[in-house]
Amino acid sequence: MAISRKPLADYLMEKGYLERSQLEEAQKVQRQSKTTDLGRVLVDLGFVGEREVVEGQAQEQGLRFVDLDREAIDSSAVNVVPERVARNHTVIPVRKDGATIFLAMSDPNNIQAQDDVQLCSGCRVVRVMAVRGAIEDAISKNYGGSQGNGASAMVAANMRGDISKAIAEAGASREIAVEVDDEHAAQVAEQAPIIRLANALVHQAIVDRASDVHVEPQQRGVRIRYRIDGVLHEAMTVPKNLQAPLISRYKIMAEMNIAERRLPQDGRIGIRHSGKEYDLRVSSIPTPFGEKVVMRILDKTSILIGLAKLGFTESNQAEVDELVTQPNGMFLSTGPTGAGKTTTQYAFLNKLNSIEKNIITIEDPIEYQLPGIAQVQVNRKAGLGFANALRHFLRQDPDIIMVGEMRDLETAEIAIEASLTGHLVLSTLHTNDAPSAIVRMIDMGVEPYLISATIIGILAQRLGRRVCHECKEPYEVRAADLRRFGFKVEDPEEKITIYRGKGCEMCKFTGWYGRIGLFEMMRMNAEIAELVVRRAPLADVKEAAKANGMRELREDGLLKILNGITTPEEVMRVVFTAGF
Repeated sequence: MAISRKPLADYLMEKGYLERSQLEEAQKVQRQSKTTDLGRVLVDLGFVGEREVVEGQAQEQGLRFVDLDREAIDSSAVNVVPERVARNHTVIPVRKDGATIFLAMSDPNNIQAQDDVQLCSGCRVVRVMAVRGAIEDAISKNYGGSQGNGASAMVAANMRGDISKAIAEAGASREIAVEVDDEHAAQVAEQAPIIRLANALVHQAIVDRASDVHVEPQQRGVRIRYRIDGVLHEAMTVPKNLQAPLISRYKIMAEMNIAERRLPQDGRIGIRHSGKEYDLRVSSIPTPFGEKVVMRILDKTSILIGLAKLGFTESNQAEVDELVTQPNGMFLSTGPTGAGKTTTQYAFLNKLNSIEKNIITIEDPIEYQLPGIAQVQVNRKAGLGFANALRHFLRQDPDIIMVGEMRDLETAEIAIEASLTGHLVLSTLHTNDAPSAIVRMIDMGVEPYLISATIIGILAQRLGRRVCHECKEPYEVRAADLRRFGFKVEDPEEKITIYRGKGCEMCKFTGWYGRIGLFEMMRMNAEIAELVVRRAPLADVKEAAKANGMRELREDGLLKILNGITTPEEVMRVVFTAGF
């Protein structure tokens, strides 16, 4: 029976998934970001879950939606479609009816996938739609073969069970049944059981959406922790006798010196998972119980993110769009380590990147390769630092220069010189809020008149966890409880409805899924410039910035609380500090 077609927005509102005001806001963001994918915008804004969007897109195209978490998959259908084809196209056959296969797809317009499945199965293909993540999980559950890279333990849906098997297999190996000395660690690290274990731990981290993997030697074992949505979670403990070969394996993969265990080292690992490319930035340091290894997971595709997806409000988005398209001046991103400054800077570069612009960056390290942009890596051993590189950049006819971080007076002065001579300069500083960047630069030794003449805007930011779309539930708080976030309280006993996650399988019962930016945008104007030149107190600069329209971090957090994107406790965790 044919399914009646209905526009995505109409379907979501009819089902009660979406409100008219949310649709209008999403459409504004869609126009600003110049994207045709309204569904993606709705998900990124936290208005609806991915499942609801895919369900609506199926209705829009007249296709059936399949919930793979609930619907059993026909093994006879899986048997006639090779694992390679399913993985390459991220599709899975869910049912076989005679000479017809019902194929679950996240992109029903992928003609190549339909042709390949029809060719290898000899069956007619009927398209149905499912959530991409659910398809990937279903592939892992229903195909048990190896992916050809020594990592068969990585493909099961519950990968922790497979990691346990890899640990047991490694522990049963005669060569590593007892504590391995350093001399033989490298040899053992090349054995299949250790390779499978090392790979499985990394791939499990990717499946769990971790940004970092911590391999931490303890007195009686090796603790493995994953940082998910900005918070560390203990994943498992690996037996002590696997410590030396496991760490040696990661150092070999990262092309680090495995014989050097007394000094910190850095390296990189490139891996592929579910058709996507990832870079692992690896760091090792010596500890009393052995070397600790931390791996930062960088998704090469995620950095090409539009500004609309970072979490800007409409007003902040408009200001940022205007400032980053100025022909000259300096625009700074500030915040502590892990606040997402690099992601924001890359989003700026991605927006500005065009054939007409010569963009050059100096970074330490280069985290992502951006096509069409000349990126230079700091090399202190060769004498190439931020300041030295900047001097040479000015001879390269640049339009836009990005400096990974302004760490000293020399770098700041050359960056200022570049902005004064007709270049747009993007850079970062470590300060708690936007106005404090002024004080930080003066402390570095920069003359106040140069600051007021060059800085066009300062963006402070934090990353807060998003409430899970699938299990968010409303609850009420007293209006007075939101006063600290800048909420204008008329009746302290008034009840305000906000949202929290109660926990589900999608968020692994944490109530959180993904992160959102909290921003504080300070634009330079004549009043602030005069205060800077007069070396006015920070409080005066902050008051002038607020009078000029700056919304503080806590106030931006309040908007996201009221919109059901995050919670008061989360904004408190990432924004408020002692003496705030």
